[in-house]
Amino acid sequence: MRVGILSYPMLFQRDGGLQIQVRETIAALNRLAPGATRALQVQLVDANHDRLNEYDLIHVFSAINGNFRLVEMASELGLPVVLSPLLSPGWNRAAAWRARLADRLAGRLTEWMVQTSYAQTKRALQLADLVIALGEAERDAIVQGFGVAAGKIRVFPNGVNGHFFTANEDLFRRETGIAGPFVLMVGSISAYKNQLGLALALQGSSLPVVLIGAAPRHERAYLQQVLALPNVTWLGSLEHADPLLASAFHAAAVVALPSQGEVLPLSVLEALAAGTPVVMTAQSALDLPDSAFALRKVRWDDGPAQRLAIEQLVAERPERRRVQTLVQPFSWERVAAQIAGSYFHLHASHVAAGRRHAV
Repeated sequence: MRVGILSYPMLFQRDGGLQIQVRETIAALNRLAPGATRALQVQLVDANHDRLNEYDLIHVFSAINGNFRLVEMASELGLPVVLSPLLSPGWNRAAAWRARLADRLAGRLTEWMVQTSYAQTKRALQLADLVIALGEAERDAIVQGFGVAAGKIRVFPNGVNGHFFTANEDLFRRETGIAGPFVLMVGSISAYKNQLGLALALQGSSLPVVLIGAAPRHERAYLQQVLALPNVTWLGSLEHADPLLASAFHAAAVVALPSQGEVLPLSVLEALAAGTPVVMTAQSALDLPDSAFALRKVRWDDGPAQRLAIEQLVAERPERRRVQTLVQPFSWERVAAQIAGSYFHLHASHVAAGRRHAV
């Protein structure tokens, strides 16, 4: 079976969680051992040169940035469509009601020439044959916020690269000269990610903040605000496969991610794989049972709570191997096997339905 992977055109002009998810998913799917009747070929679709009907199934990542058009086209061609919407867990019935009201208002004011992103996302979800959520919180958001039947949704988390489990801090210490305990935050520099809030929360503490992540041009003024604080070091961006990144996760006393919202952040999974505890935003789809000893969730705008949680984890640091067990099952190979099973099941159902219609 030939599977085409699609997302918005500018996706790979920068690196982040979605880009890593797409690359790692494709690589892991193509590493799966082929069965007698279950050979799988997965590749990114070049929408400028490839035609969708050259594929047996289409998988679209992200329900925003105009991607509903991709789902529409694949559906019109009669192809089975899988959608990984990557929606904020903040969607609920109340938020959906407000979004529908805004959509109707925008339509009436513009004689239906303007459509909101909520309406486009909902259309993509309605047209998709199968929806993949990264966690139960995202699944609930899809059901409650967009009225999708729960039976149409499968929950498969992101994976973690094996080299994060075997990292050590030596490379980071040698390359940076940072010797003592520090708080690490990995992610693009932006007000949404909230590096400034973290740095302000830790002002006056003995814990410096180390930032890793790209700073887009329009966020440079924000970056300067952050770097104006005396306790902050920015190392720029690092490639996901760079050994220095894994070493940084291992070296940190705590990894922090106090952003305004996350779905299933890879940086958190990777930090835990390195054995490092995490303080992160409460607005997230990530839910690891019995993880409070190493994973604390706080409001993104509650600096005192962030500082308290960080200082508690530094004072009573959990045993590294125990932290790693939280994400031991999160391998890309395991995730890929689950996704592949859904591909084959959906494709077989699609073929069977076509035969029934032909009769």
